Amino acid sequence: PDSDPISTSKNNSLVIWALCGRYVLGHEAMRRMGTANVLIAGMRGLGVEIAKNVILSGVKSVTVQDEGLAEWMDFSSQFFLLASHLGQNRALSSLSQLSALNPHVHVNAHTGPLKETLLQQFQVVVLTDSSLDDQQRFGTFCHSNGIKLIVADTKGLCGQLFCDFGEEFEVLDADGETPASAMIDHITKADPGVVTCFEQRHGFVDGSTVSLSEVCGMTKLNSYGPVDIKVLGPDSFSICDTSSFSEYEKGGVATEVKKSKILQFKPLDEALVDPELLVMTDYGKMTKHQTLHLAFQALHGFVKRVGRLPLPRSQSDAELLVAMVTELNKVSQLDQLDEGVVQSLSFTACGDLAPVNAFIGGLAAQEVMKEAMFYLSGKFSIGMCWWIFIPYLSALTTALLSLLQRGSRYDGQTAVFGSGFQERLGEQKYFLVGAGAIGCELLKNFALIGLGAGEGGHITVTDMDSIERSNLNRQFLFRSQDIGVREKQKSEVAAQAVRVMNPNMNITAHQNHLDPDSEQVYGHTFFMGLDGVAAALDNVEARVYLDGRCVQHQRPMLEGGTLGSKGHSLVVVPHLTESYGPAKTGSQNAIPLCTLKNFPHRIEHTLQWARDQFEGLYKQAAEHVNLYFRDSAGFLERTLGRGEAEALEVLECVWGGVGGQRPQGWEDCVGWARRQWETLYNNDIAQLLHCFPSDQLTSSGLPFWSGAKRCPHPLTFDPSNTTHMDYVVAAANLYGQIYGIVGTRDCSAIRSILERVHIPAFTPKSTVKIHLTDKEMEEERESGNLDTGRLDELQKKLSSPPVNSAALQMHPIDFEKDDDNNFHIDYIVAASNLRAENYDIPTADRHKSKLIAGRIIPAIATTTAAVAGLMCVELYKLVQGHRKISSYRSGYINLAVQYCVLSEPLGPQRFTVSDRSAHTPTVLIRGVVSIQVRQGVTVHPHTTAPPCLELCLHNPGDLQCIKAPKCEARE
Repeated sequence: PDSDPISTSKNNSLVIWALCGRYVLGHEAMRRMGTANVLIAGMRGLGVEIAKNVILSGVKSVTVQDEGLAEWMDFSSQFFLLASHLGQNRALSSLSQLSALNPHVHVNAHTGPLKETLLQQFQVVVLTDSSLDDQQRFGTFCHSNGIKLIVADTKGLCGQLFCDFGEEFEVLDADGETPASAMIDHITKADPGVVTCFEQRHGFVDGSTVSLSEVCGMTKLNSYGPVDIKVLGPDSFSICDTSSFSEYEKGGVATEVKKSKILQFKPLDEALVDPELLVMTDYGKMTKHQTLHLAFQALHGFVKRVGRLPLPRSQSDAELLVAMVTELNKVSQLDQLDEGVVQSLSFTACGDLAPVNAFIGGLAAQEVMKEAMFYLSGKFSIGMCWWIFIPYLSALTTALLSLLQRGSRYDGQTAVFGSGFQERLGEQKYFLVGAGAIGCELLKNFALIGLGAGEGGHITVTDMDSIERSNLNRQFLFRSQDIGVREKQKSEVAAQAVRVMNPNMNITAHQNHLDPDSEQVYGHTFFMGLDGVAAALDNVEARVYLDGRCVQHQRPMLEGGTLGSKGHSLVVVPHLTESYGPAKTGSQNAIPLCTLKNFPHRIEHTLQWARDQFEGLYKQAAEHVNLYFRDSAGFLERTLGRGEAEALEVLECVWGGVGGQRPQGWEDCVGWARRQWETLYNNDIAQLLHCFPSDQLTSSGLPFWSGAKRCPHPLTFDPSNTTHMDYVVAAANLYGQIYGIVGTRDCSAIRSILERVHIPAFTPKSTVKIHLTDKEMEEERESGNLDTGRLDELQKKLSSPPVNSAALQMHPIDFEKDDDNNFHIDYIVAASNLRAENYDIPTADRHKSKLIAGRIIPAIATTTAAVAGLMCVELYKLVQGHRKISSYRSGYINLAVQYCVLSEPLGPQRFTVSDRSAHTPTVLIRGVVSIQVRQGVTVHPHTTAPPCLELCLHNPGDLQCIKAPKCEARE
């Protein structure tokens, strides 16, 4: 327990668990977190949400404290309480479930009162569901004893968060972003020197500090150290005096150096009366934020005076709270008090809502992580938070409340919205796409609020993925025993988990991919039977497709996404808000093919090249061979129809799998891997240098190998070099796998085989053309200037498949980043780093390589919980049927820098349809009484509802009625 769990444990699962967080936080931050002890006081909904997120993040220990007993009011947001826990201590009841979240975090329960002697045992203390007197008392104690303090609280539709990190707190990284870098094109010899970059935008700002490296000629800059810059333009900036340095020749990289700064935190007593510490989350509600700051203080006074929170919809209680806020304002002297906000807070304060707890709990847990990472040295790497208030009062309906239910798991929710609204929630039919990080959080919230849990209600969730170990640090519905079990797909396990939380849940789990191929399952009838859709997807293409289906069937959609500490939420309401919209064509970050093939200059380029090599050698080649065996004549016809250039490439690949190159045993696999090494890291580089020697000049007389073009050098194979052998071992084993040949990791045995491998001599050819741009590459493919003789030869050789084709079937490999024993990441790391060595690019360790090549979108539990909370607050509004766009909010958060903005969504796009609109192929028309199109076709309305028509302007006669396939309007 006292050892460093990351550096000393021999448990492989722990190492993988730690890596999940390292993608976002980094090695050092994760190591520090593994030594932190955290106390979380209060185990109602907010406390358990914070505890869940902190435990998943991987601190050393978490102690949960609560003197209270479980009651029905807790069940609306406390997801680890069961009916059998009623009347039992909340901390003890939650202990086993919290402990199961992460077996490497020690979780303890304390059922006694909070005392200073208890707080002294922890580096971080979180107070929830606490009185203002306790907050001030323990706040003073923690501040004077160097204990980091977080105060979090929710009351109905509002929440607050306060952090005190001590007198001096050094921030090493103010924004948590990856340092910007730029390739240098030229540096002037002047005072100050001016740096010009190849990139159109270098990404630096005035006052940035950069370090320079790999500069040729003006080499003093490489050891000069960090230098402050002044931005002169999007591609240039000035640095220090370079007039006494040598002339600049070529090369160089400018990399941002993050500056540290000291922050001073005020104790709670002082912060309460400092309005400047208030963080705005909705700039359209500034008065509400300021009023809430006083209202929360007055609420504590109300409880102290009356002995309870204000009763739901009690006018007398609301009037008393307004009077107490007015009294506090005599000191604060706000220019304007929003008495309506105080009244709404009073009406709903005794409520306990899961979505609000999820959001505030996500923010609070992120602050715990910041403190836990760096409490030893007083440093942290991301951000900080002062006071933050989240008012969600726009979700409060003005309708009269029905009688409150008593003895129901929804009591905390009906205290805010009433039992009538609870019935409407239970009747909802929703479709959740994705059961990953956000999907798990949404399902948790659905179970707690009772979405689809009533008569006629239903949740359908689909996710085709299985559970991987890397999921466990943020997808809290899964456990270690679920990994690798074929019958335990994400959607099924998640559905079973939320049925435990709420036995009334009506939920069906599917394992379908959402795309046009699944429209026989998720077709017109399915979508028209829904009340709404929630998207918990990890790629833009799937979001766009789902959005299109929702627009087509006029169904609202909730959408959210995360990237590390950043997150967003979006609500799409038919006819009211903007939809998610079409995918943007192209990508500013796409790597040109010529860069990957011949001119890499970043490690990202070599990693992408290695991924492409993997796909081509171990997946696509085998798939082509199997397709050929299945239908040789059809395969050849289809392949030749794709153009000569692609056909030649594919048929060469197929011939390699069925002809004389097919390996007969393990030694052949090792020989192939060694020859591949020679081709990729020696011969291809020698050919490139033959075409463009190191002293090559451009037509302008400038060095060809300069700027973004790094001059490569061939490598010589050395069996004693670890990276060289790593490549051969991984490549040989993967090659064997696609042919069903068993390999080995025994390097001694492989070296013995290598001694017998013949490496053909290589002579560069003058006829080879190297493409400098993607345009040249495409023109070459389209020119037909290919070896058609070789194409004809291959076509003849493959015209008759082998008689034993069934025995020659190959085994394509799908890239899997999370299995450290399958050689996939081994191959990527070795292949990429060898190519980086060719081009003198700094190599990447296994961790960074896995992050980039695995295309891992960094995700952490805190952000996913917060985003899911935002989405479900908007869900409340959808179920209530709000028809004003001002009622809804899009959310944007960055938990690294206390950034949280809620803004009104944009309205839908408007289109003008006319005969002259030839460039707009499709227009979606809703709510039209009739429309006359240019060929005289008239479309009439539905008898019971306005038509929703998709009109193709290029062919006006082709009309599809989306509302009903057999509607009379189609005629």
